[in-house]
Amino acid sequence: MAKILKIRDLTLRDGQQSSFATRMNQAQIDKCLPYYKDAGFYAMEVWGGAVPDSVMRYLGENPWTRLETIHEAVGDVSKLTALSRGRNLFGYAPYTDEIIDGFCRNSIESGLGIMRIFDCLNDVDNVKSTIKYVKKYGGIADCAVCYTVDPKYPKLSLWDKLKGKKNPAPVFTDDYFVDKAKQLAALGADMITIKDMSGLIPPQRVSALVKKLKAATGIPVDFHTHCTPGYGLASVYAAIAAGVDVVDTNCWWFGGGTGAPALELVYLFCQKLGIDLGVNMEAVAKINEQLKSIRTELNTSVFGADKPAPKPFNPVVDATPAEVEAQLDRAVAAAAKDDFDTLLDAAQKIEAYFGFPAPNELVQKAEIPGGMYSNMVAQLQQLKAEDILPRAMELIPSVRLSAGLPPLVTPTSQIVGAQAVSCAIDEKSGRPMYTTKSAQFVSLVKGEYGHTPVKIDPEFRLKICGMREETPYDTSKYQMQPNPELAEAGGVKLAANEKEVLLLELFPMVAKTFLTNTKVKAYEAQKPAEAPAEAPKAEVKVEEKVAVTGNTINAPLPGRVLSLKVKVGDKVAVGQEVAILEAMKMENSITSDYAGVVKQILVAEGDNLQSDTPMIEIVAEADAPKAAPAPAAEAAPAPAAGPKNMVNAPLPGRVISLKVKVGDKVVAGQEVVILEAMKMENSISTDYAGTVVEVLVAEGDNVQSDAPLIAIQ
Repeated sequence: MAKILKIRDLTLRDGQQSSFATRMNQAQIDKCLPYYKDAGFYAMEVWGGAVPDSVMRYLGENPWTRLETIHEAVGDVSKLTALSRGRNLFGYAPYTDEIIDGFCRNSIESGLGIMRIFDCLNDVDNVKSTIKYVKKYGGIADCAVCYTVDPKYPKLSLWDKLKGKKNPAPVFTDDYFVDKAKQLAALGADMITIKDMSGLIPPQRVSALVKKLKAATGIPVDFHTHCTPGYGLASVYAAIAAGVDVVDTNCWWFGGGTGAPALELVYLFCQKLGIDLGVNMEAVAKINEQLKSIRTELNTSVFGADKPAPKPFNPVVDATPAEVEAQLDRAVAAAAKDDFDTLLDAAQKIEAYFGFPAPNELVQKAEIPGGMYSNMVAQLQQLKAEDILPRAMELIPSVRLSAGLPPLVTPTSQIVGAQAVSCAIDEKSGRPMYTTKSAQFVSLVKGEYGHTPVKIDPEFRLKICGMREETPYDTSKYQMQPNPELAEAGGVKLAANEKEVLLLELFPMVAKTFLTNTKVKAYEAQKPAEAPAEAPKAEVKVEEKVAVTGNTINAPLPGRVLSLKVKVGDKVAVGQEVAILEAMKMENSITSDYAGVVKQILVAEGDNLQSDTPMIEIVAEADAPKAAPAPAAEAAPAPAAGPKNMVNAPLPGRVISLKVKVGDKVVAGQEVVILEAMKMENSISTDYAGTVVEVLVAEGDNVQSDAPLIAIQ
């Protein structure tokens, strides 16, 4: 057993992302940095993941400034770490080597020491470029193997067994993970991380894997997990006993629950074993003093109420409670004997004593990520179809297997979960499964995300994509984002340097808004010096709110208005989506409980709302303000007489794109509409051949299930 254990602190990246929606601002970060320099962690994960997007989108801050400020404060005391998705970096489409090169070079020049690189399919080909460029510019390539489990296939009946039917053989064996680690080591990986994003790895499994990976690769092994299903702390204890080199933890106030285990509980265990963490725990206590107040600030600003917090505890000055001492002794003895059931029980009792969140048994039993399950529930609630959840859950193994058995991580967990929901809806509506399929599912099956763990049946690929052969994404067709001059900012370029160009490439919409606002503010700030005479301001007519007399659609929970889907004067139906509210790291569809007309909109996009805030007023059509008559339009030709076949919406959603127009000839199976539903783009095809005689919707329209879209004759 190693006598030295290195600690990677996750608090300022994964810790705040997992528990507080990545909302720590620079001022809050700055409060902690002097004590981080004193703490002396081996590494600090401070960047990547959702941080670059969130600091621009929600805080109006520059991601490069975040990284550079932390490096300036901490220096080389701790290696700064970022998380990226290999060739995809922070998005879902592969980038060219030119962009990967520029991103890695600028990150390391800005202070990054370690890049943790993973791929959602564990496709080693997708991480080659990032490894090459990280090492070229002097960084450490930390290559992650994403931990996942095989599906729980339906139990076979005796009759099925007599007929010779078998469930597929396990894929995600220890040998599978060892082989991936060996391939990564051969490419130049400086360390291997067992990346257990969902917290699904139990103590006995991580103990075996740590030993096998160290023996097979000869390079340091890091263990990263979460506590959602209840394994986290026990699995970290098992990994330490097995000789792991680095473990990922959070400081006390950001530990446990959906995050990684608390450092302090790892410290207590290691003290019993005589293992040195190399961390100044007195400095950690000072970090925690700051984090306690920051936690309160984040609770108020992000959630509107306090999330339950653990009991205060500082192992430097507080005596370890006798009950905890007893459980620690049990844990140490159990780890030495590979008694993993006792180890798990002891670790869970330690966390329970301090008031950390209890294990999520539903996630544990389902063996799918907690976020994937909650997404499916939210999607079905939006569709008013909660009754099909059991069937959608049953379909996950078959959908996942048909798609090549991808690991259930971002973004494949969302893609597979949404497709299982679509298949259940198709089945319930009497349509063949996979009638409704998202563009992302098509891309996955086509091969644009990379090589899947098992080969996809060519006939299934033909059914989904219209081709039998795997077809990778062609980066030669990649087009750089436009970089226009901003007239409103004095004609300066939207992106003024390479770092800003990279932001624009990696986060097109978010960075465009952020950079525009930044440039306009800078231009306005220098205006007085250049032009003292201020032009008279044009009178701005502000729409006044009138008294609310109708029914209001209220925010069901605290959050931020991302999008308004209706405008004043629009007719709405019961169940129609009217707004998107960002809350708890999720995009929540807000639907109307009332039919009528939108009288007034009481909020704006970007507004932060408390629970029950009125958002939209709906009145009966007779009570709606009368609009001025529209100018007469040229009469459209009357549709041809005779029977028509209708292409209907298979599920509620928003029309993203119309692929046909009146007069077009279509064949059966041809794509006619793209419908956004469940945060996926769903291709709607026609079952009929003929001519389009009517297009009954417009792009941007919100439609209900079975709403007619296209008439074909």
